[in-house]
Amino acid sequence: MTDSTTTPSPVVLEAWFDLQCPDCFRALDDVRALRAAYGDRLDVQLRHFPLSKNKHAYAAAQAAEEAADQGRGWAYAEALLARTAELAERGEPVLLEVAAGLGLDAEEFDTALIDGRHLLTVDADQAEGQALKITGTPTYVIDGERLDGGQSQEGLRARIEEIADRLLAG
Repeated sequence: MTDSTTTPSPVVLEAWFDLQCPDCFRALDDVRALRAAYGDRLDVQLRHFPLSKNKHAYAAAQAAEEAADQGRGWAYAEALLARTAELAERGEPVLLEVAAGLGLDAEEFDTALIDGRHLLTVDADQAEGQALKITGTPTYVIDGERLDGGQSQEGLRARIEEIADRLLAG
């Protein structure tokens, strides 16, 4: 008998969020619970789907990519989602304040928003989301199944757990 030192590939859960979306903020409780329940067996990936109705969502997605480059992508997304109303009202200064509050290089955020270094990543996510027929946020994709939380998040976490359990058992 040999001991395996390799861990099984984690199940990937794509969380398609608009970082100015109050529903996405409410969805964070489910994301946190899923992370706590599955640990490193569930890879929750933030995907960007900025909605045109949210004026600052596109810049927020770019800022989240800069935060990821600085090692704090999810922490930034969570902190920013907690300030969706303020982001809607005040715009870009909130993006920089959140970065500074997390100890990130806010000047680099400002530069990234000006030079557009994360535009292609956000545009690629948006195009992929459209190809997947995503129309609202939050939306989850796990094992090829799209779960739309834009209308209601009721039952989504249970459905994600059901799919993750099946994938991890198989």
